[in-house]
Amino acid sequence: MTLDLFDDPPRAAREAISAGAFVLPGFALPFAEELLPAVRALEERAPFRHMLTPGGFTMSVALTNCGALGWTSDRRGYRYSPTDPVTGEPWPAMPDSFTRLAREAASAAGFEGFAPDACLVNCYEPGARLSLHQDKDERDHGAPIVSVSLGMPAVFLFGGLARTDKTVRIPLRHGDVVVWGGQDRLRYHGVLPLKDQPHPAFGSVRVNLTFRKAG
Repeated sequence: MTLDLFDDPPRAAREAISAGAFVLPGFALPFAEELLPAVRALEERAPFRHMLTPGGFTMSVALTNCGALGWTSDRRGYRYSPTDPVTGEPWPAMPDSFTRLAREAASAAGFEGFAPDACLVNCYEPGARLSLHQDKDERDHGAPIVSVSLGMPAVFLFGGLARTDKTVRIPLRHGDVVVWGGQDRLRYHGVLPLKDQPHPAFGSVRVNLTFRKAG
């Protein structure tokens, strides 16, 4: 990664996916100069790792966390923990730039007062994917999910309340933010396998910041 961001041109302010789900094109671009060094500092303290699923499979997406709680996975199941299972130390604090971006994006999508206590940071390389799933391990389903895309483009899948429901494909570029909550909070979603389309600042990597109210 470098700090030469090559920002994309301005885009539309908000695009509705459904009643409670929105794409905010380019919303994170004004924050990019703060986000990149924050991600690198986080990686030094809590390195990205490929976790195991309860079924014993290794996730193709590498991940780490910051905030009061961090999402983890192993053969015992999915859960939130205040400590990093690798180091036994508390997860790094959530950077101010992360918190500010998450709150402003939630507000722009109509969800006022969002106070995230967890940020799952995913690192995708070419071929990595995220299968359809619900974000349901959080105690508070009344708060929205705020998902920030940085680096390589991706295709986001947004489905219904059942895994078999039809999905829509949403292209995401560097700086795009997706927010969903309310009646759409538990919709299934995922990411198609990433194509190798290097970004000028990130190279062949996509970083995704997913903010949640977990506790």
